[in-house]
Amino acid sequence: MRYETMLRAVIFDFDGVITDSEILHLRAFNRSLAPYGIELTTKDYYQNYLGFSDFDCYKLLVDQGLLKIDKQKISDIIKEKSRIFEELAKTEGRTIEGVHVFLKMLEQNNIPMAICSGSLMAEIELMLEEAGLRHFFAAMVSAEQVKKGKPHPEGFLLTLQKLNEHCQTPIAADQCIAIEDSHWGLEAAKAAGMHTIAVTNSYDAEQLSLAERIVARLSELTIDDLQQLCA
Repeated sequence: MRYETMLRAVIFDFDGVITDSEILHLRAFNRSLAPYGIELTTKDYYQNYLGFSDFDCYKLLVDQGLLKIDKQKISDIIKEKSRIFEELAKTEGRTIEGVHVFLKMLEQNNIPMAICSGSLMAEIELMLEEAGLRHFFAAMVSAEQVKKGKPHPEGFLLTLQKLNEHCQTPIAADQCIAIEDSHWGLEAAKAAGMHTIAVTNSYDAEQLSLAERIVARLSELTIDDLQQLCA
């Protein structure tokens, strides 16, 4: 089946794209790791761990010999980290500047929106509800729903599948734009066959060179910019 190449959907990463929550995740990680005598520096977290799901992050620490626990106990630490994150998100979570304007623009142009994130669904739902943004998203995929996190494309492909459950004419991967803040996410989106935009909220432009377009704020983009990317 042939598709006309055009913009049909926008899929967002969550942390560092919609909400300014990466630093809250780092603080929650460190509080959950404190009983094991581990503290990740900001530089280390952004360089080596930020793009992973919670499970993959703790697993990497175990594999590196830093976190000395049985891998079956990772789920217990994730529960504790999630509890700490929820506490921080309620008091300190905030939407990134320019996001609301961008979401309204897509809504006015009838472009379906979705989220593909390595975070847990409860964390995503909490922050979207607090920010009053939940209604913008037709589909959401979180860490619990995939076997392989980013940079694997599974999450993006599942998100597209969920969007297509609401569409009469199927959306093709190259009719989607994925918006990311890390090279892990950009790799995943490219592997899924999607167009890519990076925002420099977590990394500078040189580290996001995989993206077709790099911006400091989503509100810099017009609907024409997005259409041209898919043309």
